[in-house]
Amino acid sequence: MQLISDEIKGYLSNASWIRKMFEAGIELKKQYGEKNVYDFSLGNPDLPPPPEVKAALGKITRRANKPFSIGYMPNAGYPELREKLAAHLSREQNVELPGSNIVMTCGAAGGINVFFRAVLTQGDEVLCPAPYFVEYGFYAANSGGKLVPVPSKDFTFELDLDRIEKSFTPNTRAIIINTPNNPTGQIYSREELTRLAEIIAAAEKKFGHVIYVVSDEPYRFLNFDGVELPGALEIFPHGVVIGSYSKNLSLAGERLGYIAVSPQIENVGELMAGLILCNRILGFVNAPAIAQQILMECMDAQVDLEIYRERRAAMADVLTDAGIEFTMPRGAFYFFPKSPVADEAAFIQALVEERVLAVPGRGFGCPGYARFAFCVDTKVIEGARQSIKNAVKKLK
Repeated sequence: MQLISDEIKGYLSNASWIRKMFEAGIELKKQYGEKNVYDFSLGNPDLPPPPEVKAALGKITRRANKPFSIGYMPNAGYPELREKLAAHLSREQNVELPGSNIVMTCGAAGGINVFFRAVLTQGDEVLCPAPYFVEYGFYAANSGGKLVPVPSKDFTFELDLDRIEKSFTPNTRAIIINTPNNPTGQIYSREELTRLAEIIAAAEKKFGHVIYVVSDEPYRFLNFDGVELPGALEIFPHGVVIGSYSKNLSLAGERLGYIAVSPQIENVGELMAGLILCNRILGFVNAPAIAQQILMECMDAQVDLEIYRERRAAMADVLTDAGIEFTMPRGAFYFFPKSPVADEAAFIQALVEERVLAVPGRGFGCPGYARFAFCVDTKVIEGARQSIKNAVKKLK
């Protein structure tokens, strides 16, 4: 008796490498104790939320006995929050963005699914620079689309614009970019993005339809070197920014995100109506009320960037000490170094034998590399030093 669809069976058989390593970590921690396992598998921010979040929760608690204090609101979110976020994003993106161009969503993942449901039809293609967050493929497939990965430049992970240009077809409906990038930490330059905009404009003219640029930006605040992080809504006429507050407010479990749509899109009201409808019919209904109320009080707050900067330096030192090659991540909280052997699965296994958990690059569409998430205490990073060196030594 078949209980689930063939499609989901296939997904299960190719389950996320991130989840596999997370589960392997549970077993190792049972066997050796949590302090003796060095887990870099999951991008789960460990810092507590900034103090402003606690203060906001206090305000919410004090008014929780009022009618509808945590009840339904318009599907797009509280109107006053949408206006406040629009003003914030207008400064960040260097455009004039009205509140009517914002939809509050259940995290960035919910936002991407809502957007794809609104714009994709069966067989539409979504281009994506690789390596990429593996869930993108599932999100596109959820709405009948197909993710088309395009390899980035080896080792530096800058956009390979020539390859991208050759990948457009009549079925291309969107391209999704993630900057700062998971898993590489790369931040795309204005020069790269401006050239990409020119390529997209030519493809739109050639094929006679809009090609959206979806900029997935949950790591935007994690910009360690202060490089320019251009606004996608400034550069791309058909741009859509999707973000969340999982990382900068350490609210990953509250699932609060947003979709911000370029004011340059013609008939933008029709697109917004479609997004708001999909926010409802996909079952999200609206973003969590408490999370939205927290954001009303904390929009300009964030966790201490310096802590992540110190962890980046510690991780770079540990990897260098082990003789592992990498491009220094400019943002996010991941390293994506080259495996010391061609088959990175062997590297991952050697690490597991030394009680270190990382994720193979093939899980992000890029074999030969491995991802280390450094959103862990510096003591964990330093504690893994000898174990990582031992793993590399075994392979050599």
